[in-house]
Amino acid sequence: MKNSEISARDLNVLWHPCTQMKDHETIPLTPVAKGEGIYLYDFEGNRIIDGISSWWVNLFGHCNPYINQKIKEQLETLEHVILAGFTHEGIVKLSERLVKLSPEGLTRCFYADNGSSAIEVALKMSYHSHRNRGYERPLFVSLSDSYHGETLGALSVGDVALYKETYEPLLIRSIQTPSPTNQSVEAALQAIEAFERLLQEKGDEISALIVEPLVQGAGGMKMYHPIFLTETKKLCERYGVHFIADEILVGFGRTGSMFACEQASISPDFLVLSKGLTGGYLPLSVVLTNEEVYRSFYCEYNPIRSFLHSHSYTGNALACAAANATLDIFESENVIEKNRRTIAFIAEELKRFETMKHVKEVRQCGMIAAIELQEFDPSRRIGLQIHRACMEQGVLIRPLGSAVYVMTPYVITLEELQTVFKAIEKAILLIDA
Repeated sequence: MKNSEISARDLNVLWHPCTQMKDHETIPLTPVAKGEGIYLYDFEGNRIIDGISSWWVNLFGHCNPYINQKIKEQLETLEHVILAGFTHEGIVKLSERLVKLSPEGLTRCFYADNGSSAIEVALKMSYHSHRNRGYERPLFVSLSDSYHGETLGALSVGDVALYKETYEPLLIRSIQTPSPTNQSVEAALQAIEAFERLLQEKGDEISALIVEPLVQGAGGMKMYHPIFLTETKKLCERYGVHFIADEILVGFGRTGSMFACEQASISPDFLVLSKGLTGGYLPLSVVLTNEEVYRSFYCEYNPIRSFLHSHSYTGNALACAAANATLDIFESENVIEKNRRTIAFIAEELKRFETMKHVKEVRQCGMIAAIELQEFDPSRRIGLQIHRACMEQGVLIRPLGSAVYVMTPYVITLEELQTVFKAIEKAILLIDA
């Protein structure tokens, strides 16, 4: 089969996410026939380095032999079972491991199908927990430039202007507090002061603060100092406000520690995980919470006090097998320690961009690198130009606005990683060329 054949069939029936479909009248789709390690292969044998881990999900490479095998083994015994009144060994094992790995005090796991759904779980659980204790707290606070997903609740607590303007009549009530403007302590302290002022004004109305710890992903890979998390968590405790850590992007080693919250020495009231949870294989998400929240719902039968949320595929056995296999790899291969060499190499590679004409700033948090370009007329679609120039060099890069970022699977070699950065460098040099 040729690329053009599968593309033509696709355009007759599919509607792709985050895509203006009219673009594909002139920009060809990239059909993928198979994946192996950090590479994606089209139907004509061309290979592409997956420089963004296929939307940040893939940790240990495509078609990882170990994860493949564990899913095959699970497939022979149980594919799925309702989780209401039933359980299975895979989800029990996974939950035990997550409780052990996560910050102290998180003792309960509630599962959903994807990141946005897990955010909905955390928001509803926070509000309902306060209500069960006799408090009405209808407001949620998030950071400026934040992104937490695209279901209505998740959109409500995000701060992507285009989404909020389009769907504003449908959204729940939320307010934003300034995020730190950079990775300095000073910027963090300024943002902390702003949040404290908000609490002084509306603290008794706020159910929870929701943050993307250390790195704001879809908002442009903006990064900040861990002290912001440390101090805002203290403020939340003082005012009885829940702290929701959205680690959908940054969890499972992306920032250099297993969870980003570790770098701030905090334990959130809710820890939201997805993406890398299954190594990038299957949809699965989880909200970990503490015993206080759990007990606020625990009672003799009372439907008003019970937590009202469910998904048909909650705790899917195949997804749990992938997640347990992913955690096996973390344990057996000392992944976090091994990544330190890669993190140091990324820091060196980023230096090549610091003096480039069109580069405003470079920044890094663990395995995540971002190259911020100078502002351009949006109609020039510089991000699309960068994407296409990198694809011509066999590297998948998908900029977020003016931020060109790199977030590869952990199994990439230093030589392959250098290929990625060289492709980006060449693409930036082509601007105005």
